[in-house]
Amino acid sequence: MTTSKRVQDRSKDKRVHDLEIATEKHKVVSKVLVLMEMLKKEPEMIIPVRSLDRCRNQINLPRPHSIVDFIWKSPKLFELCKDRKGVLWCGMTKEAEDLLEEEDKLIREHSGKVAEYVTRMLMMSVNKRLPLDKIAHFRREFGLPADFRNKWVYEYPQHFKVVKSPDEVDYLELIEWNPAWAITELEKAVLGVSESASHAPGLLSLSFPLKFPATYKKVYRYGGKIEHFQKRSYLSPYADARGLQPGSKEFDKRAIAVMHELLSFTMEKRLVTDHLTHFRREFVMPQKLMRLFLKHLGIFYVSERGKRFSVFLTGAYEGAELIQKCPLVIWKEKVLSLIGYRGKKKRIETFTDLSDVEDNEFLGGSSEDGGTPMQLDQIEAISELEDVAVGDGSFMDIHEIDNEYKPHDSL
Repeated sequence: MTTSKRVQDRSKDKRVHDLEIATEKHKVVSKVLVLMEMLKKEPEMIIPVRSLDRCRNQINLPRPHSIVDFIWKSPKLFELCKDRKGVLWCGMTKEAEDLLEEEDKLIREHSGKVAEYVTRMLMMSVNKRLPLDKIAHFRREFGLPADFRNKWVYEYPQHFKVVKSPDEVDYLELIEWNPAWAITELEKAVLGVSESASHAPGLLSLSFPLKFPATYKKVYRYGGKIEHFQKRSYLSPYADARGLQPGSKEFDKRAIAVMHELLSFTMEKRLVTDHLTHFRREFVMPQKLMRLFLKHLGIFYVSERGKRFSVFLTGAYEGAELIQKCPLVIWKEKVLSLIGYRGKKKRIETFTDLSDVEDNEFLGGSSEDGGTPMQLDQIEAISELEDVAVGDGSFMDIHEIDNEYKPHDSL
């Protein structure tokens, strides 16, 4: 559908401004969620700011950006105080703590569905097992709990078990094949097929949902090729693909089906492309996955923002918004709505004894202040925290992105 081989070579009329904005939102809230998770692990849910400076890679906050300024920008979620020695500490507001409790509840409720998705990943794999380290890459995108390695993986012995390879690598291994789960999300959506205990995966002839950028006019030139591609049968992601010839059209289309299925499992229908490439061998996919993503622009969209590229399932979005949002996505949007502050910086309180922090309402401090929370269309409030862009090492804020992906009047 397109001839681009590198994301950087892609013409501007193939870029989707709305999905670039969705990427920016994800990057902004991800930094905040990492900090909240770090604080949650602390005994009193507070941490010295100087310790956070050593965790810049985890937070994805490169120098010279200030940790303190980053915290200041979310006064509804974080608070700062000094102890009697002048050491600066960071903690969470009561509102942030309540949000973490709500997240724990939602993750527990979502756990059974995630167990199904992980089981289906094992069913798609060649040897019906996957390294735990690789599954860990999908933790946030799937909604897995933070302790999934030590606890969660043992809660579903009817579906999978942890095994250790001769070289001491931990794998998650399928216990029993479930034919009712060997039905793709596309089959369910297009054919209305539900779970079937007698289902046997084989050849599929389903068309993939397509959504091209409004500025991409060449789609009419490729109309015949697109139709031919859509009509071509392909092997189900759950069928054995070891007999397919690498590089063949059948091989590539089956790989597209696998990637479509994996993206369908995620909460936001997006993944970091690196995470997908880690599974090339296990899911029998080609070495150059990026070329497939770029070639099939109507099915996938690759955002080049940040240190890593992200791939979206285009049909799952209307503009910059997900069409169907699970409770955890709605929770994440709630956190995003509390990020951002344009008022004056509040005076940092000093406490004589950090053990009295809770009595002084440090952790339970009011989140009410004169600031205005960042709206979804005001991500520029923290644009200085953006990652370094891949390719040219440049730095763009939200205004530059607006110009970069603005539709051209001449097209």
